[in-house]
Amino acid sequence: MGGSRSIIAGLVASLLASSLVPVGEVAAARKPEKTRPKQPQPSTTCEAPKFRIVVDVGHTPDSYGALSARNDPEFGFNFRLARLIAAKLKSGGFAATRLLVTDGKARPSLFKRVGAANDGRADLFLSVHHDSVPDKLLEAWEFDGAKSYFSDRFSGHSLFVSERNPHFTTSLKLARMIGRQLKEQGLRYASQYSLPVMGRYRRQLLDKDVGVYRYDGLVVLSQTRSAAVLLEAGSIINRDEEMEMNSAERQEQIAGAVAAAVGEFCERR
Repeated sequence: MGGSRSIIAGLVASLLASSLVPVGEVAAARKPEKTRPKQPQPSTTCEAPKFRIVVDVGHTPDSYGALSARNDPEFGFNFRLARLIAAKLKSGGFAATRLLVTDGKARPSLFKRVGAANDGRADLFLSVHHDSVPDKLLEAWEFDGAKSYFSDRFSGHSLFVSERNPHFTTSLKLARMIGRQLKEQGLRYASQYSLPVMGRYRRQLLDKDVGVYRYDGLVVLSQTRSAAVLLEAGSIINRDEEMEMNSAERQEQIAGAVAAAVGEFCERR
């Protein structure tokens, strides 16, 4: 499997390099300076053209997250959906939206994301991911002649917020709005995170109607100075849902729901 992983990493790097993303939409993540002046706090109001939204592409080309049931890296799924969400937000009037792509290894990249969002005085941070399951729940199968792993037991999206975020109440409000929009699209959330079978991945369910969970240990949620939500858009380790997540129809459905929720959030704010 190690050989296939290195090939996949190269393919993901090529995807990023060849994607035609306007420079203005990509925030160049950099290491925080040793000393910097105190940054202004995010705005308490929302004027859409000036409202600074960071849409974060989960993981990096080098540390690409989960592998799907057909051995495709999570980063590719994240990049495509995050880019679509950012485009829909921009077309909806949120001109200051930025697509954030980071590089390098997993943990250092987390602090690059936080630094980029905080330095840019983001009003809202949305991190886009796709889900898997704990290794103990995986089953082996063969796809295209390669040993692969899947779990068709669980499916659905989920939303995470952190009580350590300075704008936890606002983060929870936005997460609920996104969850309601997804529910109105007929999509179901992943209920397994509240079950004992998830082990150390088990989370407190804050909203059982739309699938919002508490996850205080996520750096990008707890250390950003703006409202922050992480979206697991669907399970790519589930063989059927992986195919759906690869479809333009499902990507449009999710991106539209997120954009509608942010629009509602801005109006109420």
